[in-house]
Formats: sequence, structure tokens, C-alpha cells
Amino acid sequence: MTTLALFDEGPRAIADGAIWLPGHALAQDRALLAAIEQVTAAAPFRHLETPGGLRMSVAMSNCGACGWVSDRRGYRYADTDPLSGQPWPAMPTLFRELACSAAAAAGYAGFEPDACLINRYLPGTKLSLHQDRDEADFSAPIVSVSLGLPAVFQFGGLQRADPAQRLPLAHGDVVVWGGNSRLRFHGVLALKPGHHPLLGEQRINLTFRRAR
Repeated sequence: MTTLALFDEGPRAIADGAIWLPGHALAQDRALLAAIEQVTAAAPFRHLETPGGLRMSVAMSNCGACGWVSDRRGYRYADTDPLSGQPWPAMPTLFRELACSAAAAAGYAGFEPDACLINRYLPGTKLSLHQDRDEADFSAPIVSVSLGLPAVFQFGGLQRADPAQRLPLAHGDVVVWGGNSRLRFHGVLALKPGHHPLLGEQRINLTFRRAR
């Protein structure tokens, strides 16, 4: 494993087709948090169940035309929130504009996300290495926005056992991966305790995808 340290604020290539954009969302952080509150008021955070029956430690919500869900039937995208039976909240315009600007800055012009997965991490919460492969095709990139407490993002290879880079992501950082990196394994190490001025003892991650 290697750990990447941040020496400048410019875009950084971390792999073929994968770009780290330090601070790309920083200027919009308060507006993003307000929008997250509106979305999660309609579709509250919840802990999903894996197909194997385990409770996920990361709390999740969604917005957009469809949302990512998991239960005993498997991983998939659904048009409606299983808790309410209602359509997921519409994706805020600010979310869509941020996702598109980040994708363009990483070389993926024309990105049109239709789903945004919102993850909430508390200290000790982690996300194991995995691939994002429930989408209809893999031609569009993934755009991941970090807010709140810093986290160590693992970005591996096309096999789970491949060595993984460790990126120390800060509030406002964005990572975009697509092309030859679209199916790379990635995850988040256990979140360390801390206090963020805007979010307190938590980290929020927005993951934008073209699901269908």
C-alpha cells in the first residue's frame, strides 16, 4: 500500500482515469449541507441490510431518479424509497452542478448523474473494499464528494487483493474515477474520532452515478 500526501491544491491523477480534486466542493459546503438536510428530512438515513443479513455500519439515503438499496434480495437500484414507498427526493440542482463540474474537471464532460447515494460515517465506521458495479453500464464515471471529518480513502486495483493507495481526504475534496479505473476496488478505513466545525463528529459522502 502507498499513502498519498497532499502537497498542492491542484488536480492530482491517482490512476489512469482517476483524479483527486482537493477542495473542489469547499466553496459550496454550507449550501450542500442545507440540501442534504432537506433530502434526508424526506428520506431519512437508515442502515441497510446486506444480502447475507448483516447490518451495514454506514447510514445511507438517496436522491435522484433512482436510489441504491440493499436487502436479502441483493444490491440494486430502486425507483422508490423502501421505507416510505414514495419516489426518492429529487436531486438538488446544486448537487447535479457540482457532480458535472467535478466530472468535467477530471476529463469526463457530459456526465449526467441520475442517482446520488448519501453516506453518513460516525467514528469507527468503515466501508470495505468493493466495486461499484450495479449500474446499467460503466461508461460514466463515479463522482465522490467528502464533507466533514477527514477520512482515509482506499483506492485499489481491479482485483480485491491488489495493493491499494490511501488518500487522506479532507472536507470539500472530490474524487472522480472512470474509464480504465471505473471498476477499481475502493473503500474507507475506519473513521477516526474528531470534531468538524460544520458537521461535528461525522463525515458525509455524496456519491454520484449514472445508474441507468
